[in-house]
Amino acid sequence: MRAVTVSQFGSQPVVSDVPKPKPGPGQILIKVRAAGVNPMDRNIASGAWKPMPVTFPLILGSDVAGVVDEIGTGESRFHRGDEVFGQLMIAPLGSAGTYAEYVAVAADAPLACVPATLDAMVAASLPTAGATALQIVDALSPLDSRTVLIVGAAGGVGSFLTQFVSQAGAHVIAAVRASENDRVRGYGASETIDYLSEPVASALRRTHPDGIDVLIDVASDAPAFAALAALVRRGGTAVTTKYVADAAALGAAGITAVNFAVKITNDTLARLGDAVASGRIVPPPIRRVSLADAPALWNPDAGRHRDGKTVITP
Repeated sequence: MRAVTVSQFGSQPVVSDVPKPKPGPGQILIKVRAAGVNPMDRNIASGAWKPMPVTFPLILGSDVAGVVDEIGTGESRFHRGDEVFGQLMIAPLGSAGTYAEYVAVAADAPLACVPATLDAMVAASLPTAGATALQIVDALSPLDSRTVLIVGAAGGVGSFLTQFVSQAGAHVIAAVRASENDRVRGYGASETIDYLSEPVASALRRTHPDGIDVLIDVASDAPAFAALAALVRRGGTAVTTKYVADAAALGAAGITAVNFAVKITNDTLARLGDAVASGRIVPPPIRRVSLADAPALWNPDAGRHRDGKTVITP
């Protein structure tokens, strides 16, 4: 089968012919219909992030939507023909990569059935980005009447965050490019800041001199996050998905620091799927890329900071 692989950390991804996996006992074989692209895929390929042991050639990708093609021996919660989606961050890393035509994985992996009204492209865009957003909002609840700044509000995680946070009753300030203003306001943002025209911290001091209650930052490096976290009121919370919060320093200022790491569960996936299928949450704009063209995503001019989601289809 074809798959997008790297032969070692830092090598250019290529489309390779690799053996088609076979489902072992307790496993299912998924015929991949779509694979969501996440920034962590780039970090894994480069070796900048090594969350678990790896195997080479490393098949990239963890988000998937597809159909159960075979079932190994033993009990399974799925049946052949079931449409499923989920995140397969499985050790050793690369053994269950989703930038491929097929993937074999344990039936108890983080997977849920795709709601009937969702297509594979949408389902593949949900797992990491949507689950991160949903679990952040769960952790911060209640948010009713709180002022929340979301940095990176037009990206994959941010698009879901803006909707979940707004629907939780918060006053949302979204830091986005001016071209994304209408989209994030449609998600429920009350205010926007064009980070290309003015530093977010400067704009926030001008419009909210008394500070904010919550910062959720999915984009900034450590210095930028620290500058924004300083605008959170005492008793507030500053969340980063980039693991750059200085918990001790913020704690001394009376601010709760959260270096957030998502833990995908079947329940989270089911809730996420239901929210999108019902129309309560809408997916961000999706760009489709073929498996053959996926290595080009690593080119310097590929637009790694593109808003919305990119999904690979075999």
